[in-house]
Amino acid sequence: MQDQATEVTAAGIARLAGVGRAAVSNWRRRHADFPKPVGGTETSPSFALAEVEGWLRKQGKLAEVPLRERVWQQLAGHPEGPLTALVHAGCALLLIHERSTVWLAASAGSDERLARLLPGALAQVLTPRLGAVAGVLMPGVGPPDDVNTSDDSQATDRGSTAPAVNTAPTTPDVNVPDTADTSDTSDTSDSSGTPDAPPPLLPSVPLLRGAAELAAEVGARQAFEFLLGRHLDANPRQYTLTPAELAALMADLAGPARTALDPACGTGALLRAVDTRPEQWLHAQDSAPDLAALTALRLALHSRAGVRAAAGDALRADAFPELRADVVLCHPPFNERNWGHDELAYDPRWEYGFPARTESELAWVQHALARLTDGGTAVLLMPPAAASRRSGRRIRADLLRRGALRAVLALPVGAAPPYNIPLHIWVLRRPERNPAAPEVLLMDTGRFAGEGRGGPDWAAVREAVLDAWRAFARAGRLAERPGLARSVPVIELLDDDVDLAPARHLPPPAVADGAEQLAAVRERLGETLRLTTDLTPPAADPAPPVRWPLTTVGELARAGALVMRTGGTGGHARLPVLTDTDVLAATAPSGTLPESDEDAVLTEPGDVVVPVLGGGSVARVIEEATAGAALGRNLVLLRPDPTALDAWFLAGFLRGTANNRQASSYASTATRLDVRRLQLPRLPLAEQRRYGARFHALDEFERALRHASRLGDHLVRGMYDGLTDGTVAPD
Repeated sequence: MQDQATEVTAAGIARLAGVGRAAVSNWRRRHADFPKPVGGTETSPSFALAEVEGWLRKQGKLAEVPLRERVWQQLAGHPEGPLTALVHAGCALLLIHERSTVWLAASAGSDERLARLLPGALAQVLTPRLGAVAGVLMPGVGPPDDVNTSDDSQATDRGSTAPAVNTAPTTPDVNVPDTADTSDTSDTSDSSGTPDAPPPLLPSVPLLRGAAELAAEVGARQAFEFLLGRHLDANPRQYTLTPAELAALMADLAGPARTALDPACGTGALLRAVDTRPEQWLHAQDSAPDLAALTALRLALHSRAGVRAAAGDALRADAFPELRADVVLCHPPFNERNWGHDELAYDPRWEYGFPARTESELAWVQHALARLTDGGTAVLLMPPAAASRRSGRRIRADLLRRGALRAVLALPVGAAPPYNIPLHIWVLRRPERNPAAPEVLLMDTGRFAGEGRGGPDWAAVREAVLDAWRAFARAGRLAERPGLARSVPVIELLDDDVDLAPARHLPPPAVADGAEQLAAVRERLGETLRLTTDLTPPAADPAPPVRWPLTTVGELARAGALVMRTGGTGGHARLPVLTDTDVLAATAPSGTLPESDEDAVLTEPGDVVVPVLGGGSVARVIEEATAGAALGRNLVLLRPDPTALDAWFLAGFLRGTANNRQASSYASTATRLDVRRLQLPRLPLAEQRRYGARFHALDEFERALRHASRLGDHLVRGMYDGLTDGTVAPD
């Protein structure tokens, strides 16, 4: 049964049909039978998903809505909003994951029956796994009478008695049979006894049935990750995310943990990166109740660990005041002025000094230390200003003196939002009775920054950071690694500023990187300039304009001469990702995409890739060196049939300035290219190859020019640096 209440926007219709939004607008004007809006606004209307599907299928524009897309549209158009829908879907997926027979019994009947039975069925899973928070996740769900959820039964191995938001990882089964009552009674009264009131979960039932179908295909955990990832991608400005690569690095720095806490959990990326261990406890808190709920579900689906989640500001209303965790991981909010400075002046957590109003990050640092067991490790993502602001120098000095701060690691630009600054990782340990280590590890991984918006070279960052940290953790000191890392005696840092910015304390790169390296760059530049001269196109002979019969990319796609694909859907495994910046700069794949169970679009030799944003006339032919990369966002891939189209001919004509101008549309701040409208002449394959050979030669010339420009910049920058640091003599 399709949900008539599920709504979809014009953008969603375009995605379903694989067309641009302009096509949807044309359909609305030209077809009197196009579904009428059922919601939204005059400028951004929404339509009933079931009606849209029926119309598209009737018009032959849609054979069948892919299951993933149908479930996503049901979630995005849920009458109570996508976040509520995502929580409901997560609860059902957890039930499917852990008690599939209960779900099958409850879902074998009408939607109304399933909506009535769901609260009781969900209680069998949500209460044992998540305790008191179960009633917050789903309306009508509460602990059964025979389930003990008291604090006394949930004390951690550290002796804490945190609020009961879940039970132990291995809780006895609830005394409710694994098969729900299959009798389809006519009683539709709500929990308050009002007759004929619809069950509160009824609007979500079509979504839950769709999520169950998706779980049958890919698994419950993967289905939830897909829906969560799509929601986060659709609302990038609402969430500050921790990239998966960074989360994994922070978890590895912290080490193994039986009890772990994230007091600002967001969507749970940091705790999800913690290695699974027997009888593990994961504690999460976030000021946004929806995020705390999503994190609880995500972690419960990810492992068998005990999950305790709570909503609330951890600084003002700590949900785990007695917890002593092995590990604390945290990506706190940055630059918060209203963090509780006035009301928390005498809080016992400020062992290292009362943070200034402008030092909210140092409040989070001390909160993390207060929640650690002796010898436990905290890893926090910090803004670079926290290492040098004068208002925080006394707290930084006390962290150093008492041996709490062990390392400050500067990340490359682009590692995490905000992407324009090099964030820091602070590694701290709650001091034990043993004397504090006299040195601190300082490290700067800026050399591993990627080009453009592709992000850093995470493999290189990870290898360098973990190698340096493990060597330092074993010996308490680290031999100098010029330009990268060194361990600094605490006494050297305890000056008036207590400036912990790593770059200010690291030795310059080795002399071998000076004059000798610049000589090699100069030699390569000379070779490239000579190659550029050889590749310079010959003088062009004048010729009269030619009027060819034209076709469009859209017509070629409909005729089967090429296949069109759009990028940015993630994939099963981490792969190099070709970004629009890579295409514009003709560089190697440098981006990342969230890991998901969607099939990534992988490039093949002979594909033509076109950026759709920015208004530039660029098309790149994929060669062997780039083949196999995943296609990134804002890119369209054209895969020509080699018996009908020459790839270089196609790419060359797509780059025509006039061609791009007529195929572009303009928003208030950006230009978008409708690739389907790009034109090229109808020519025999032999003639296409003649043009293609010339376009290929032009591409090689352009690449040589770009390479020469980069080498020239490298040489000039290196000469300035060498002359100013003494590694290059002036004569």
